[in-house]
Amino acid sequence: MFRTSGLVSLTRRFAPFLWLVASGMVHAGEYDQREDVQAFAQEMQERHGFKKADVLAVLAQAEKKQNILDAIARPAEKAKPWKEYRKIFITDARIEGGVDFWLTHEETLKSVSERYQVEPEMIVAIIGVETSYGKNTGSYRVIDALSTLAFDYPPRSPFFRQELQNFLLLAREQNQNPLTLTGSYAGAMGYGQFMPSSYRHYAADFNSDGFADIWKNTSDAIASVANYFKAHGWKQGEPVLARANISPEFDTSLLGSGFKPQYSLLELAPRGVAPVVGGLGTSRKAVLISQEGDYGTEYWLGFDNFYTITRYNNSSMYAMAAHQLADAIKSQHELRQKQATAAAR
Repeated sequence: MFRTSGLVSLTRRFAPFLWLVASGMVHAGEYDQREDVQAFAQEMQERHGFKKADVLAVLAQAEKKQNILDAIARPAEKAKPWKEYRKIFITDARIEGGVDFWLTHEETLKSVSERYQVEPEMIVAIIGVETSYGKNTGSYRVIDALSTLAFDYPPRSPFFRQELQNFLLLAREQNQNPLTLTGSYAGAMGYGQFMPSSYRHYAADFNSDGFADIWKNTSDAIASVANYFKAHGWKQGEPVLARANISPEFDTSLLGSGFKPQYSLLELAPRGVAPVVGGLGTSRKAVLISQEGDYGTEYWLGFDNFYTITRYNNSSMYAMAAHQLADAIKSQHELRQKQATAAAR
């Protein structure tokens, strides 16, 4: 049986960073001399049972990275409209790459899908959007990224201090060297780009080797994405999106109210909104989304599964791109299977 990353032995829980002390890597650095870092290490000792000296020994190895601060403080590029954003992810290369990934890991995806009740194409699409199927997982040391942002980026330092805490906890729980794990400039890790808090809650040790390895073990990475979706309410076989028809006087207050479905299709009808396709019933709840498409404004109804995708990334365009990529990968996967069957005759 698999186990999630939080289920660890007592030995690991109460013997943190023995490898660090034994290796003689304890020396003074920039971060371990600072008062705020000293206070952080004290908190880790009081709240989580670390030795303060062990925490400081790790943070002494962390390096402040100016390029990380530049990246996170850089004014965000002008938001792309849906018609441009979609083209980044719905490409022939990414679709074919998704099919290749699916075929390579077919047995794992089948097993994971059955266990977690999440469709294979959805798992593959998330990994494709996040890291191009593991090709771009980030090369920053996580300890550098999180230390830099926790102690030298005031606008979001509370958030990143929490993530740094979670990172040290996961390193202890998984018996890993926190100085070697890598990720994005924000500290997101592995095939699915999990932040440390998400890792600790949802990463899965699918092959039961004692380490939920979302960096190199595709079985663990695939299961971790599926576990995240299951935990956030994904319902296999349920719809994600449907194009919407709107009346000229539709209730515009329905737009911009977040991504969680609030009104049933029955309630939306008198407010000028209805799905283009039938068969969805009247009690299903939905949220109205608008996007700028190639031929003007598009209106969509997002259902509970749509909301689940936004829990992975809080963006309607991300959720739509992931869903549409999943559909395209599934169609191409089915085509390849038919071609293989025909060729074998």
